[in-house]
Amino acid sequence: MAANIGFDAVQQAIPAAKAAPPRPAARAGDMAKTLRASAMLIALALIWAGFAYATDGAFLQSRNLSNLLRQMSVTGLLAIGILPVVIAGAIDLSVGSLAALTGALLAMATAQHGVSGSAAFLMTLAVGAVIGGMQGFLVSYQRVPAFIVTLGGMMALRGVAIGATSGNTIPLPEGWINTFGTGYLPASAGWAITAAAVVIGTAVAVRARARRAKLGIASASLPQFLLAVAAGAAVGLGAMALMASYEGLPIPVLTVLILAVAVHFVLTRTVFGRHVYALGGNADAAFLSGIAVKRNLLLVFVGSGLFAGLAGALLTARIGSASPDAGQMLELDAVAACVIGGTSLRGGRGSVWGALIGALVMESLNNGMSMANMDAFWQYVVKGMVLVLAVWMDVAAQRRTSEA
Repeated sequence: MAANIGFDAVQQAIPAAKAAPPRPAARAGDMAKTLRASAMLIALALIWAGFAYATDGAFLQSRNLSNLLRQMSVTGLLAIGILPVVIAGAIDLSVGSLAALTGALLAMATAQHGVSGSAAFLMTLAVGAVIGGMQGFLVSYQRVPAFIVTLGGMMALRGVAIGATSGNTIPLPEGWINTFGTGYLPASAGWAITAAAVVIGTAVAVRARARRAKLGIASASLPQFLLAVAAGAAVGLGAMALMASYEGLPIPVLTVLILAVAVHFVLTRTVFGRHVYALGGNADAAFLSGIAVKRNLLLVFVGSGLFAGLAGALLTARIGSASPDAGQMLELDAVAACVIGGTSLRGGRGSVWGALIGALVMESLNNGMSMANMDAFWQYVVKGMVLVLAVWMDVAAQRRTSEA
């Protein structure tokens, strides 16, 4: 009966919401998102400028930037995979070790047991999804804290990877999987894909703005909207021009972008995606609203494991071999990428595109500090400070919102 009363109230509120003028708070929220995205891009530009100066311009050469995007693809996949977990108010610290284990299984299956590349690839994804589901079951149905479950998984899976490989590096046989990690599409194909993406993305943005206006929902002003669309198109075309000047469009980058679009659609255009945001916003309220909290939490962990398996395959394919110590600290890079991209560790907020920008920031730091010959200990210090700074900014922003 209470559910019917709540539904009736929502139904009665819909006409009023349509008739109401755009709310300043909603417009302020859009402005905050725009400023946050702009700040991330400005920070990325400053990082690139600093490393260009430190490396006498070598950092900005097309070859290095193309390789940087390929290296970012592994962190990007992990960040996309754990993003729904973090939005739902949980955490997954095991993805780096799971990527190492699945990558080792892929190499062992093809090199030592004669399994075909396609079958080994599918097995890798299945193993990742199953392990993610096992952890998700403990978190959702057994109510074990996600931090403890995935921290234990991080250590246990690393141990299994070391034991399975006997601590040895296993080379990956030649095949299409190598192309998956190191191949390029011709520049002509890359330009065609980029042009199509710009046209489709612009059309989707225009349609979304028109729909919001029809429903009376506040959105960014027309100049801000046009500036955002133009900036997005410029970034896409500029990135393609950069990659075309070297070898073409890297297949790993294309893979990450396709999956990013798919996850973005799931999170923003499906009932499941709205339920994930609701879990992170208020799990108790989500449960009282009839949302299957346990099932949805289990599913986001399955997705995280699936993406970790894919990242492990991509990492092994890019390097050409599997090593038990591969993927170390990748879980922290992935979490940092999400936080830098505007995802709240308290749950309820985050976006795929922000996570990808955060992954690019983290990989730019890794690449730039290595090229500048910074000592290893300084690299850990800098990355740790960046993560703490990003979390502090998130906490400060939430405090301001609660006080407003």
